[in-house]
Amino acid sequence: MTGADTLTPPLDAAHAHCRAVVAARAKNFSYAFLLLPPARRRGLEAIYAYCRVADDLADDDGLTTEERARRLADLRARLRRALPRPGEVEPAAAPDVELDLLMTALADTAARYGVSRDDLDLVAQGCEQDLTVTRYETWDDLRGYCYLVASAVGLACLPVFGLRGDLEAARPFAVDLGLAMQLTNIIRDVQEDLARDRVYLPQAELRRFGVTEEALREGRVDGTWRAFCAFQVARARLLFRSGARLAPLVRRRSRVCPLALAALYDAVLDEVERAGYDVFSRRVALGPARKLGLLGLSFGRGLVTRPDPA
Repeated sequence: MTGADTLTPPLDAAHAHCRAVVAARAKNFSYAFLLLPPARRRGLEAIYAYCRVADDLADDDGLTTEERARRLADLRARLRRALPRPGEVEPAAAPDVELDLLMTALADTAARYGVSRDDLDLVAQGCEQDLTVTRYETWDDLRGYCYLVASAVGLACLPVFGLRGDLEAARPFAVDLGLAMQLTNIIRDVQEDLARDRVYLPQAELRRFGVTEEALREGRVDGTWRAFCAFQVARARLLFRSGARLAPLVRRRSRVCPLALAALYDAVLDEVERAGYDVFSRRVALGPARKLGLLGLSFGRGLVTRPDPA
């Protein structure tokens, strides 16, 4: 281990905290992170832990909407303090052990890899949107939300992965991979979202296929729902196809991560189809053996390429 990879005790505790968040709350991501170089894995764990905290604040049923908004605003202020720009002065915040550990890990990740604060802030903005917007009229409307809560995550991760070429060339494919993953989540989690009175599925498309909100609440798996859901699955697969163009642009040792994430989420779509588009009876999920198998295949695919440029 080089000196640059040796963590001081505070940093060690900060990254250990983020690793614990990933292990407890992000089963798919924890598998995708397994084979990364340790320093890059720590960086991605810090980014994911931040996104998890933002999402949990938006979904905390024990808080009022006003309190959730206040805590998300505080998270964004802590992010500005952890990743300041020249001349910025952010007021001190009250101590918070978990958030202080998180921001320490994020600051270390940003310093190592040049992670954009703007991309991270967009994620929190998307979570704030969940407090006020519960329906999306069109795919373009939903796409804007998915960009905030998913594509921006991928954009923040790009410098941690390490790229074989220009960052700007990779960004569109990271955007589409994030859109595909978030749309997969939306397809899978219809019932869970309804419990919070959220319907992310585009309203105009629901009407076009003849799917009513009453039918969604009843968990009605009929011909109209199957046709609608098949349409959404096909859209997600097209986005995954575009997102697949990201992998060759990522450095060889990190490529397993986007490959594994795409494979894991695409397999969720396979399970949705296998269940006859019944996402109401039970939550579609992959077992550990299936995840490990997909991870192994992704690792093998990542090795089939020429070496990275010097």
